[in-house]
Amino acid sequence: MNRSDIKEIKELFSTSQNVVIVPHKNPDGDAIGACLAMYHYLNKKGHNATVVSPNDYPNFLKWLPGSEDSLKFDMQNRQSKRAIEKASIIFLLDFNALNRVGDDMENTLKEFTGIFMMIDHHQQPEDIAKYLFSDTSICSTCQMVYHFLEKLKDVEVIDAVIATCIYTGIMTDTGSFRFPSTTSTTHRIIADLIDKGADNAKIYNNVYDTNSYARLQLLGRALSNLIVVDKLKTAYITLSQQDLDEFDFQKGDTEGIVNYGLSVENIIFAAIFIEDIEQKIIKISFRSKGSFSVNKFARKHFNGGGHDNAAGGKSELSLEDTITKFLNIIPKFKNELLTSYEE
Repeated sequence: MNRSDIKEIKELFSTSQNVVIVPHKNPDGDAIGACLAMYHYLNKKGHNATVVSPNDYPNFLKWLPGSEDSLKFDMQNRQSKRAIEKASIIFLLDFNALNRVGDDMENTLKEFTGIFMMIDHHQQPEDIAKYLFSDTSICSTCQMVYHFLEKLKDVEVIDAVIATCIYTGIMTDTGSFRFPSTTSTTHRIIADLIDKGADNAKIYNNVYDTNSYARLQLLGRALSNLIVVDKLKTAYITLSQQDLDEFDFQKGDTEGIVNYGLSVENIIFAAIFIEDIEQKIIKISFRSKGSFSVNKFARKHFNGGGHDNAAGGKSELSLEDTITKFLNIIPKFKNELLTSYEE
């Protein structure tokens, strides 16, 4: 996004616009935080903004200010399509390809004739936006939203509400500021957000300290299913549909479980395989340390992608066959796995 782009965007926003803000399907804290931060910013500047999420998101994110005003495309289809039809601008936040919103919403967005703006930190963005702000080195889309407001010279517009949304996305996408993508710039932004009214302790509590008993029981089952492949510095977890049903699975209950595999001593590659009978797929999350790119691994073998150290994928095989496929593939990466995290 160059100076000319910023000048044009400023000119666009010099008059009131109808804007729709879209996260990816199954939005996480970074996606929802970015969307709601942009929603509050645009409305504060006199625009008519609406967040249209492809589907619902976890309860531990619904406390975010403005969440109650967002539309869910799958459940509020008519209202969502009406908002998109009225929009002159659509922001695509925290995803890099229209297929990340699901087939029905993707088809609707493909018919949109207005202006797309994309703010995202994932690799290989599709050429679908007139204005693209893409930087894979930045830890979160929420941090990019902060930088976007910097480019517009509007950081002073950030109030406690906007700061809370941005802080939440940065915190969740950096693993509470512990991932390598967390830079000194990130911390300086976090300090500014706290100065602007983000209550860091309250935000952490709202996101991480609201577990249901059933969710903790599901975590226990996941940990009991953990398998370690020592010779390849790999760990993986499986959760069958039966496991999910037994512990009354709710959206978001498996969030972050894959990181437990990565926390095992000497493990640099972790995966979780979650059976989804309704969609007839196995949902997969990958995490890594060091130079081993789970983005490339997911793209090549499991129809996915993401970041070098955090990616997702899926399989249309059975859970058992998916694990067999995974175990047959990883020995081919033995050298990369054993040297990924060398000092």
